[in-house]
Amino acid sequence: MHKWIMATLLGVAGLLAVYLLTFNLPEKEEHVAEEQFTVPDTPVDAATAEAFYKSNCMGCHGDQYQGAMGPALANIGSLRSKEEIYKTVLNGKGGGMPSFEDKITEDELINLTNWLAEMK
Repeated sequence: MHKWIMATLLGVAGLLAVYLLTFNLPEKEEHVAEEQFTVPDTPVDAATAEAFYKSNCMGCHGDQYQGAMGPALANIGSLRSKEEIYKTVLNGKGGGMPSFEDKITEDELINLTNWLAEMK
């Protein structure tokens, strides 16, 4: 008796799977590859980067880059690529890191990114 019930259930499940595969799957969307962005190697204006850090980042990352509410940045250049640092500052990160997209110019962002990337 149990064999017949199991066989029936497996048959129904198989038919349901075929139906779902045939009629209900969404069409595949073409995946558009993200443009590869490379942070340009520019001379770092340390004074400008430090001033931005002190006014926007120090509260969470500490006055010695040791971390507080946010992670330590003392050796961020050896942990993350420049592109990862750039994207994190620009877009923010879940868990409290805000986006600076509307608060920083492209040149300031590149300068800050290169400055942070030198911390190894």
